[in-house]
Amino acid sequence: MTVGCLVLTVGPSGAGKDTLLRRAAAELRPDARFCFLRRYITRPAGDPHEDHIALTEAEFRARERAGEFSLVWRAHGLGYALPGTVGGLVAEGRIVVANVSRTVVAEARSRFARVGVIQVTASRETLARRLGERGRESRQDRAGRLARQLPAGIEGPDVRTLVNDGPLEPAVEAFVEMLRSFAG
Repeated sequence: MTVGCLVLTVGPSGAGKDTLLRRAAAELRPDARFCFLRRYITRPAGDPHEDHIALTEAEFRARERAGEFSLVWRAHGLGYALPGTVGGLVAEGRIVVANVSRTVVAEARSRFARVGVIQVTASRETLARRLGERGRESRQDRAGRLARQLPAGIEGPDVRTLVNDGPLEPAVEAFVEMLRSFAG
């Protein structure tokens, strides 16, 4: 039987995680082993940079209390969650790919049999430029995202790191190869 894996894509705001995920999902769509999850977020829908399922704070809390989420975290004043289907998909042998906070990696490792991590990084200048370009946050909110203190880096044999400072195409190719490494 094929062993599934939950692949956590992590990194600071502006590192390009959503763009890489969108492009990788399009490229890997014919391969049924891969499943790309949409997060639940307490942010209104309609952001062209982030495909998520929008929930009000009340809806989010009700679903959390009902046990409908597999991982839950808070960041930047918002609630984030992955659907409760993760465990079943991994048990079926799927490579389940999601954008999550670095703060939930340890919890995921303790709850799922096989977890992989792709850390996407970029220079502070690139992060600041991308945050400004997406136009989602105020200047103060962008500064808060850039200043957010998190663990330095995630370590382990299940971790891959992608520096996403350059052209998009080579970064997408590298990201897809990293994802495939968790399937083989």
